[in-house]
Amino acid sequence: MLTRPRRPFGLAALVVLTVVLLTACGQSANAGRQGSGSGGGRNPDELVFAAVPSENAQSLQQAYQPLLTLLQRATGKPIRFQSATSYSSAIEAQRAGKADFVQYGPFSLVTAQHSGVKVTPIAAETVAKGTPPGYHSYGITRPGSGINSLADFRGKKICFVDENSTSGYLYPSAGLINAGIDPVKDVTQVIAGGHDASALSVLNGQCDAGFAQESMIDTTLPARGQLKPGQLSVVWKSDLIPGSPIGISDDLAPDLKAKIIAAFPNANIDYMNANGICTPACAHLGEINGWGYATVDNAFYDGVRNVCRTTHAKQCAGQS
Repeated sequence: MLTRPRRPFGLAALVVLTVVLLTACGQSANAGRQGSGSGGGRNPDELVFAAVPSENAQSLQQAYQPLLTLLQRATGKPIRFQSATSYSSAIEAQRAGKADFVQYGPFSLVTAQHSGVKVTPIAAETVAKGTPPGYHSYGITRPGSGINSLADFRGKKICFVDENSTSGYLYPSAGLINAGIDPVKDVTQVIAGGHDASALSVLNGQCDAGFAQESMIDTTLPARGQLKPGQLSVVWKSDLIPGSPIGISDDLAPDLKAKIIAAFPNANIDYMNANGICTPACAHLGEINGWGYATVDNAFYDGVRNVCRTTHAKQCAGQS
């Protein structure tokens, strides 16, 4: 698995990432994107759902297809899936009106809002029916590495997911700080680009240790046959992280937004299996192999903002 050394995320890199995503959308991305609703706001003929790859893009689209079908039925509009090249490119796509809703990580939602993107979280992934939407980050290493806790990460080559990743960067950075380790100066950072890439880079010895979302370690990679029991050790588990939100663009027409929001109480495997949306039947929904989505509001992500205060991450600048 290829990795790249950490480097500052400057304006030039942001522009490049944005161009990659918008170019990938093609000329068809602009078709029907300027329509307006009777109540004001955008009412495009086609809606774009963007998500950031915690694994490969093909698997990503397959994971979201039932949700896309549900949203298409609810809105009466075609829903085009767009795999973003990074969290930053997803943010810029929504800022530019090239994505109408985005499956964010909690941190990337906060980052988007701070940077001026007009986006509101409406639902978040939940693992099981009736449980609050949330998950954990794991700190992982290979058995026998001599690394038994975050304190042992000092001086090591450490895989992170993305500088805008909640479970792959922000919460791990807070964990390292609480363990007395500067996550920039005291380790050698490698930005792997995905949760699977981070875990597999540790497994293959390209990093001494690293971080990834728990579902990637517990279910996704084992189900794909890429990780066997005992091949990686979990040496740290974060506090509960608010579930990854769907962020909807605030400038959509009110009646269209209402249809989208009204669809999410049905965004779960029980409803989708009962109504023929999943064929064959869904065992799980979304990237976390969960039950579905639960309604959330902006205040639900105040815990992320608190971690921002601990880390002083540049993406959190201005958060109170």
